[in-house]
Amino acid sequence: MDPEAVANFLSEQRENAPEDLQQSFLTIEDYWDRKLWHQLTDVLVEYFNTPDSASQRLPLFRRFILSFSEKVNQLKFVSLGLQAATQCSDDHERLSFLTDLTTKVNKPASQDAYVYALVAASDVKLRLLDLAGARKDLDTAESILDSFDSVETEVHASFYRTNAGYYQAKAEFGSYYKNALLYLACIDLKTLTLEDAQSRAYDLSIAALISDSIYNFGELLLHPILDSLNTPEHSWLRDLLFAFNRGDLNAYNVLEDNISKAPLLDEHKTFLWQKISLAALTEAVFRRPPHDRAMTFQTVSQETKVQPHEIEILIMKALSLGLLKGSIDQVAEVARINWVQPKVLDMKQIYNMRLRLKDWDSSVNQLGNWIEGVGKDVWAA
Repeated sequence: MDPEAVANFLSEQRENAPEDLQQSFLTIEDYWDRKLWHQLTDVLVEYFNTPDSASQRLPLFRRFILSFSEKVNQLKFVSLGLQAATQCSDDHERLSFLTDLTTKVNKPASQDAYVYALVAASDVKLRLLDLAGARKDLDTAESILDSFDSVETEVHASFYRTNAGYYQAKAEFGSYYKNALLYLACIDLKTLTLEDAQSRAYDLSIAALISDSIYNFGELLLHPILDSLNTPEHSWLRDLLFAFNRGDLNAYNVLEDNISKAPLLDEHKTFLWQKISLAALTEAVFRRPPHDRAMTFQTVSQETKVQPHEIEILIMKALSLGLLKGSIDQVAEVARINWVQPKVLDMKQIYNMRLRLKDWDSSVNQLGNWIEGVGKDVWAA
């Protein structure tokens, strides 16, 4: 690009910029003249991150930044491109812009930037309901990411966010839950607005409850984003998660009327009852000491409020899901459980474990006293 044309363009953009931002253009032009590409890129990133720069991002990118794109950090170049893309008139124009950007950085030395741009393009395809195209791009991005030893966190965050969006659109709640949590692990939660945090916590909670592959909510229950649901409008959902975690049927019955507030939960109401019944079963087993986990079907029925003729199916379901390990004596109608899946404990469950440990300690002391009493002659010898 002709230096004089660049100077004229930057001068024109400076005049169109808000007064408090005009100084930035003098800095940009100075760095351009001196070919200080790293410093130039940083000041452009800073300028693009200013909300008042919105109307100038596209012309700056197309008529200025592209002219020296080969000389700058490609990941920052893509970042500037993504900021510029927000000013496209619609998603069709945005997809065309991002497709060109993706092609430009698709080189062996800039595969991280290629993934960053490719994921952004797939995000637009999701909004345009091109799920197949989005999946193809995401699979390509994932295979490249897997080949890296390390990559910038923002690239991973972008991938997990868009991948989660794909699985949410496909109603694959288990995969959505996994990718949404991975996305949150890649970002600083302080960068989320309260509304965004509540939305993500809400969607994660719904996915955890209605997924047929998630029976342990520990990672979500411990995540600080769940605190965003501590509001009169959403607190019931948070309470429902904790009720499921401890298999609390009474709490479920109290909160059940709120389920109609969430259409997806209401659609899966029968499944939710089955899931809370499984949670109640695992909690009943967990409360028992290891030497007392042979439970009659009648006992299981009382603990889970499930009809006696459905108990065997319930236990078999828990065994098949890996929530329990053990065996069933169909003749005697007894389930002998020797293992229960670990899970996050609330304060009440921790207190119950404390009581069990005290009982165990007492039993050990009694055994020691008995051995000492009956083995005096042996000890003397």
